[in-house]
Amino acid sequence: MGTISSLGIGSGLDLNGLLDQLKDAEREKLKPVERQIANQDAKISAFGKLEGALSKLQDAAETLGESELYSSLSASVSGDSAGAAAGKEAMPGSYRINVETLASRGTLASKSVDSVETPLTGNAEETLSLSFGKSANDTTMKIAAGSSLEDIRDAINANEDAGVDASVINDGTGYRLALSSREAGADASITNFTLSGLTADSNPVEDGGTLQAGTDAKLNVNGISITSPNNQVEDAIQGVTLNLKETGETTVTIEQDTLAVREAVNGFVKAYNSLKETTASLTSFNAETGQAGELNGDSTVRMVESRLRGLVGGAGQSGGDFSLLSDIGIALDKDGTLSVESDKLDDVIANNQQALADFFSGTDGAEGFATRLGGSVGQMLGDNGAVQGAISGAESRVDSLGNRYERMEQSVDRTISRYRSQFSQLDGMIAEMNQTSSYLTQQFNALDAQMKAGG
Repeated sequence: MGTISSLGIGSGLDLNGLLDQLKDAEREKLKPVERQIANQDAKISAFGKLEGALSKLQDAAETLGESELYSSLSASVSGDSAGAAAGKEAMPGSYRINVETLASRGTLASKSVDSVETPLTGNAEETLSLSFGKSANDTTMKIAAGSSLEDIRDAINANEDAGVDASVINDGTGYRLALSSREAGADASITNFTLSGLTADSNPVEDGGTLQAGTDAKLNVNGISITSPNNQVEDAIQGVTLNLKETGETTVTIEQDTLAVREAVNGFVKAYNSLKETTASLTSFNAETGQAGELNGDSTVRMVESRLRGLVGGAGQSGGDFSLLSDIGIALDKDGTLSVESDKLDDVIANNQQALADFFSGTDGAEGFATRLGGSVGQMLGDNGAVQGAISGAESRVDSLGNRYERMEQSVDRTISRYRSQFSQLDGMIAEMNQTSSYLTQQFNALDAQMKAGG
């Protein structure tokens, strides 16, 4: 029996169409597994959203649990002559700042030369000496033989210890080497330099030269005179950094940073409500459409909600002035979300911040609310926690379903291959039968013709 290379050629039947229908029917067996994989993938994605919302809540709780939050100070400034930043060592108080002089950098230029490329040093290496406001700051550096003005500039800028930055300026009649002290203040001010072939124009600016001495900043704080080599003045006020901007008066007030505490509380409320919104979406059910959230009925979400509800609605550390969130102005609403009673919270922050710190971060004898909440969320999110366990379980089911799908797909391929082989055999058999039928018809027709001719 001959081999049929294309189904249906020998029989005239649409065997390819029939085989495609059988293949589609066989692959229908894969769809339930595909749906199960898609369902588990959707659950993994949903658990990822839950994990993200819990992580934000944990971060907010950790911020509230930091005891430094309740002892931090802020600096407020009235006036334009200075800015201020308070550090850990700062003390509350009000300070009147009068900036008399800003710190500046010294500048000096050489006398003019005709070309930037003409060699200014001899055939041997030379020493460039740089003098500053204090002789102890004086430095020397080597300048290569045959160096031009540009070469000298580049050598200075490449030297980390030069104490000055160099540039070349065209004054309209020639070229000058211009030096600017890298640091502000009188002691760091460039005053002179010496080098064969290049002369410093070291007369003061007011006498027609180019020397402009650097100056120290001068200010007084509450009437006390202070000198600083730069405009960032540290510890003139303990724990406070002043940034001088211009001459004039400024008042700096160091006080408890109530804004940071208020922002931390509001951040916690926002994170908690965002988590509630996430869980509500993931567990939702639309009765009209029958559409359910990816984690509708999931036990992990129920456990998370139950545990958090117990923590948020329960009492805090014993022995403190506050025991419930409502005591400090955070209300638990009927829908399970939190809201802030601003007036009550502001009063607590302004007048009883230590008790607020004890409530959130705890005391020596008891954990605070934020500490307990952060620890509980951390357990849920840990490697052995409920959320990670749910994600790992869904991932394992996806792997198992994937293996099952692969085996079923191989089985479908084998079945279709068997059908193809059987159809090929059928096609060949029908082709042979058609050939035999045609042959016999021809023989019978020939015999009939002979019989009629002989009659």
